[in-house]
Amino acid sequence: MDKSARIFVAGHRGMVGSALVRRLREDGYTDILTRTHTELDLLDQKEVQRFFAAERVDVVLLAAARVGGILANATQPADFIYQNLAIETNVIHAAYQAGVTRLVFFGSSCIYPKNCPQPIEEEYLLSSPLEATNEPYAIAKIAGLKLCEAYNRQYGTKFVALMPTNLYGPNDNYDLRSSHVLPALIRKAHEAKLHGDSVLTVWGTGTPRREFLHVDDLAAATEFVLDREVADGLLNVGMGDDLSIREVAQQVADTVGFDGEIVFDTSKPDGTPRKLLDVSRLARMGWRASIGLQEGIEATYRDFVTRFGAATLSERTV
Repeated sequence: MDKSARIFVAGHRGMVGSALVRRLREDGYTDILTRTHTELDLLDQKEVQRFFAAERVDVVLLAAARVGGILANATQPADFIYQNLAIETNVIHAAYQAGVTRLVFFGSSCIYPKNCPQPIEEEYLLSSPLEATNEPYAIAKIAGLKLCEAYNRQYGTKFVALMPTNLYGPNDNYDLRSSHVLPALIRKAHEAKLHGDSVLTVWGTGTPRREFLHVDDLAAATEFVLDREVADGLLNVGMGDDLSIREVAQQVADTVGFDGEIVFDTSKPDGTPRKLLDVSRLARMGWRASIGLQEGIEATYRDFVTRFGAATLSERTV
């Protein structure tokens, strides 16, 4: 991709967006366009249209989204489906209207059916029912990737959809009401250690298996796709291996230094039994993830401590 390209990173303050900006700057891109929510409300169609009409954008990286874990999805389903649908339709259509031909849309592995064969191939999309706990979010993300396909087919755009597995890394969300499993475990283990607790309680049975990808690897995959001039399609992005929630909880506890007992609250939902992505399509193109889980958890915990210090977080929202 031309280093002089003007790249709009939508959602630059989030974990994915900030990783994209960091990667682009490290690799010499200088014309990176960002807007805060106050400066540009992506839920407002007219604002988005005015923005694209006024700015000469070459590439859009659509990382803005309403995201969260099982609890957030279960308690705010209308927010998840409405806000994500609005962001996608507003940005994708306005980008097309403004003549933008390159766009990367970021989805999630939760777009795939609950009981998919494993590992999950891109072709399994819409082959059976979704996991009920995050269905509104998943439907919105499926709509986004289908928008990309439709605009490519009708208008000749080059809109690509990347579907990452469970992400973690710098600038993650550690609010226990809305975070995903790995950042939630990091915070809970950290607080348990500070409080001198003998027990760390984890939601569910501990048996579901999950794959985790460091967000910097997703940023690297995004740049790879743009450099390779990939014109369309749906591409899984992941590590290609997984582990149980019980195993990842122990790995986090060891990293944080919590040496108490890990117990599982089986009254809480497990979610999808397993989500392991088939990443062979990107691998055949020449890209593989490079940040191992242990290395990634250690770096993420350092980032957590740097951001929030050694004080207890039980009275704070992070």
